[in-house]
Amino acid sequence: MNTTKNARAIAFYLPQFHPIPENDEWWGKGFTEWTNTAKAKPLYRGHYQPHVPADLGFYDLRLPEARIAQASLAQEYGIEGFCYYHYWFGGRRMLEHPLNEVLASSEPNFPFCLCWANHSWNSIWQGCPDRILVEQVYPGMDDHAAHFDFLLKAFLDPRYITVDDKPLFLVYKPDDIPEVERVTDYWRERAHQAGLKGLHLVGISHFSPNWDPRSRGFDACMMQKLPPRNGHVPARFWDAKLKVMLGRGKHQLSIYSYEEMLSFLLRKKKPDFMDYPCVLPNWDNTPRAGMNGLVFHGSTPELFGRLLREAITKVEDYPAEEKIVFIKAWNEWAEGNHMEPDLKFAHGYLEAARQALLGR
Repeated sequence: MNTTKNARAIAFYLPQFHPIPENDEWWGKGFTEWTNTAKAKPLYRGHYQPHVPADLGFYDLRLPEARIAQASLAQEYGIEGFCYYHYWFGGRRMLEHPLNEVLASSEPNFPFCLCWANHSWNSIWQGCPDRILVEQVYPGMDDHAAHFDFLLKAFLDPRYITVDDKPLFLVYKPDDIPEVERVTDYWRERAHQAGLKGLHLVGISHFSPNWDPRSRGFDACMMQKLPPRNGHVPARFWDAKLKVMLGRGKHQLSIYSYEEMLSFLLRKKKPDFMDYPCVLPNWDNTPRAGMNGLVFHGSTPELFGRLLREAITKVEDYPAEEKIVFIKAWNEWAEGNHMEPDLKFAHGYLEAARQALLGR
């Protein structure tokens, strides 16, 4: 860890930039995150779409050169590491190629950790969330044992991000796991048996300000906050709401002012448990969801920099190892949510991050 940084910024990393047989079958040969990203169109006046990548181009994560270029860019601008989304469906892994290569090749030489994205896959890539493609299942403790056997390979990697020498591991939907505290206790026991000092477990909560990680066996919480995606807007969101609904029938495009949403995206009151802020550079999932999407309108590097600086103040009193701020995300292009350069803003968001994190 570079102690000259104001915080340890860890960026979520989406591996859906290489073809897999399942996506070929569901969406057509060669489908990746770029498919929807590239075909996106503006849906209203002033709508920024499509987002076109600049420096890194439409990369393929099967190529080591692409992964190395991503890491070099992130490191240059003060990002400490990537948090790779990791998919485990009762022993079945998905989109595993990039992480497999990272572990096998020892490249890029850049810190990383994992987030178990333990949610079912549906057809949200085409705006049809009701169709289940791969169901998230929890067969029992034997499966959690097999899962830990895989995770240990990553935890023992010298690049793996730790907190007080304990591997940092996130779970996207902790409350979906049956007997979750029994599972976290078991994983910690296995970690000690493997010679580790333990685990630093972070549970992600969604719209639950009083969600306490300790009662579930987690060390810390990260709250991911997004406003409602339909026309029924609670009073506290009206100032940020630009348009309640575009379209008719089932199509409800929700559009919020990014600037007005800044005060909503972070907790106002610090809880009595360890809580890591999560900052979004932008949000626009219309490339996936079309007229059923959610848009944060008017995001700029300057506004993102303001949000990141505020997040940093929320961890300034934490011990050095726990001064963690998550950035969602490094490369979620089809959700308009990326730090990687595009043709409109170039390195603007990265420059804002460097200024907030390094003061230069």
